[in-house]
Amino acid sequence: METLVRIIDNDSDMVAFGERLGAILAAYNGALSVHLRGTLGAGKTTLTRGILRAFGHTGAVKSPTYTLVEAYEFGARRVYHFDLYRLGDPEELEYMGIRDYFIDRNLCLIEWPERGEGVLPAPDLTVHICIAGDGRELELQAPGSALQSLLINL
Repeated sequence: METLVRIIDNDSDMVAFGERLGAILAAYNGALSVHLRGTLGAGKTTLTRGILRAFGHTGAVKSPTYTLVEAYEFGARRVYHFDLYRLGDPEELEYMGIRDYFIDRNLCLIEWPERGEGVLPAPDLTVHICIAGDGRELELQAPGSALQSLLINL
């Protein structure tokens, strides 16, 4: 599995990178699970904002810290933005019917996926976001996924 590394200088560049990544994800014709990993304030929600823009969302994007999930509909496609930071136990995901989200052509963007370990399906793409000075370093991994060849052009 190859790791793709990108350096992002600021928030506007993170949104722009998210838009490019979102265009790739929007063109994919199946269900996708994307794990967004990083410390508080690393830029997971900012990246999500860019991804959602690629799908056509123009409104505000906030992290669903208290609601756990925010749904966005784009015709036949749905994007679910999860924030599992406040999840007490991975079993809580079973009570909310988590498996029903990972179907059809749905895209699931999951912040703090380690909180749902053992219940969440394996990711099609993992984005590790690390603070690097004033910017960010992104490491993208798409293990065994058709996405891997598409990500090279990011």
